[in-house]
Amino acid sequence: MNVVISPSSAFGTVRAIASKSVAHRALICAAFADTETKIRCEQLNKDIEATARCLEAIGAKISYSAPFFTVSPVKSASEHAILYCGESGSTLRFLLPVVSALGLNASFVMEGRLPQRPLSPLYEELCAHGAALSPQGENPFISKGKLSATEFSIRGDVSSQFISGLLFASVLMGGGIKINIIGETESSAYIDMTVQALTLFGVKVCKLEHGYEIPCNCKLISPHSLDVEGDWSNAAFPLCMGAIGGSVEVTGLNPESLQGDKKIIDVLQKFGADVKYSNGAYTVSSDCELCGIELDASEIPDLVPVIATVAAVAKGETRIIGAARLRIKESDRLDAITKALTALGADIKETEDGLVICGKPSLRGGQVDSFNDHRIAMSAAVASVVCNSEVTVNGAQCVEKSYPAFWNDACSLGLKITK
Repeated sequence: MNVVISPSSAFGTVRAIASKSVAHRALICAAFADTETKIRCEQLNKDIEATARCLEAIGAKISYSAPFFTVSPVKSASEHAILYCGESGSTLRFLLPVVSALGLNASFVMEGRLPQRPLSPLYEELCAHGAALSPQGENPFISKGKLSATEFSIRGDVSSQFISGLLFASVLMGGGIKINIIGETESSAYIDMTVQALTLFGVKVCKLEHGYEIPCNCKLISPHSLDVEGDWSNAAFPLCMGAIGGSVEVTGLNPESLQGDKKIIDVLQKFGADVKYSNGAYTVSSDCELCGIELDASEIPDLVPVIATVAAVAKGETRIIGAARLRIKESDRLDAITKALTALGADIKETEDGLVICGKPSLRGGQVDSFNDHRIAMSAAVASVVCNSEVTVNGAQCVEKSYPAFWNDACSLGLKITK
């Protein structure tokens, strides 16, 4: 599907969708808890559905009647499970250690670029402790064997998802396990979210100076019900529309959230945007002149495409570093956002681990390839509010991965969209 966006501004209010990061973790904990859990999740997307589908393949019973998931935990795990992950990296990286901890024979079936996304050093650590895995890149990817360990060691600068996966596995192995993190930890907020989910289900993870310790004889105890909070990662797109071309209010966001991407507020304020918080809602308006910034994005890599879009119309130069991991996402996001914004008239260059953007008063518009990446498609929509002519986004359906209602929400804010 292609969409065409005519020159327009963004004004109005949208409600933040449910956080897929929170939903993944809640579903996994609920699937291995002692009793049924109801999870209030206002919206679904392909990634959340992938995790629910894979947990059902393992043996959980999961139903969804809006807005609630009802999760009945695994009683007897399937000996031969086929897990359809779609393009969800979280689903694969969380559940690979889980099935290894359970000793299941499992086949992970993947789509898109997911088979090419790296599993090292998680791959080697699982194999060193009892797992027998297919060569990386094979699809389906086969996991056999059962983990046995009192200690794991893994680098912290590749993917926080590896560490979260080992935390889940360690709990299912009965605890008494230490996870050592080697070097610096990037995107640490996502690990904090995993620890928060485990704590909600009764497992008190001990944070060490360089890792975590999971207590002996731990068990997941259902809280019976919980709510999935609003998603800061996807709220960034309408908030950034307001910053460069209108005034947008987003409701349903938790200012105390552990989600790392709530830093979008700090970043927009650093650009000089007009940001207000009142009665549970954030409003960002384009009343102030934006100026270029320097940003280390190592803790917030998923925000880089939309931050680059704001930078494209911020006075002066913006330098983004610490984003090399974006090259192994749904697309090579440094390359993709550079090509997308260049097609719209921006002055942007990629570096080895980031971007350099020289802001302009406006962009010209044009045709953008989404690269089958939801964050590139949504960033192009954000850019449309400062374009002088139409913006065409090819492959616009890719937003269904994380934010299926995005185009409808964009229309509700006044964007003139033709599908």
